Amino acid sequence: MAEHTTNYRSTFIEVAEDCPTDHAEEPPSGDAPTIAALHYRLIAEHPFVHTSDDVIFSTWALRRGIDPSDAEARAAFFAKGQACLRSSPLGKRYGWGVVSDAEGRVALVPRESEEYALLAADPALGHTRAMRARRA
Repeated sequence: MAEHTTNYRSTFIEVAEDCPTDHAEEPPSGDAPTIAALHYRLIAEHPFVHTSDDVIFSTWALRRGIDPSDAEARAAFFAKGQACLRSSPLGKRYGWGVVSDAEGRVALVPRESEEYALLAADPALGHTRAMRARRA
């Protein structure tokens, strides 16, 4: 059984073209954390620690009451393809770019920051955009 991955390496995921905000916002966190809030917490509290796979699986597991360290559940989850962080609400709605290092570990970058502008112009990185919320 082949394992799929959502990881990017040395890549900058820029904010979606139709993102409604011109500055990064922390997603609201209520009684039942949203996907956006979980992605934000996992990445913002631990920059360059988790890979995209770690964030995507942990979010799925936490929302279902599964231990994120369950290797068997993780293998079953990645036995089929999963949406990557390009589909995360962070880049689609909340104004966060996501940069991955050479090992695939991710960090958030607010779209209004100087760091975002530098990363967006860096030819040494791969570049892609968060998915649009609506068709063009």
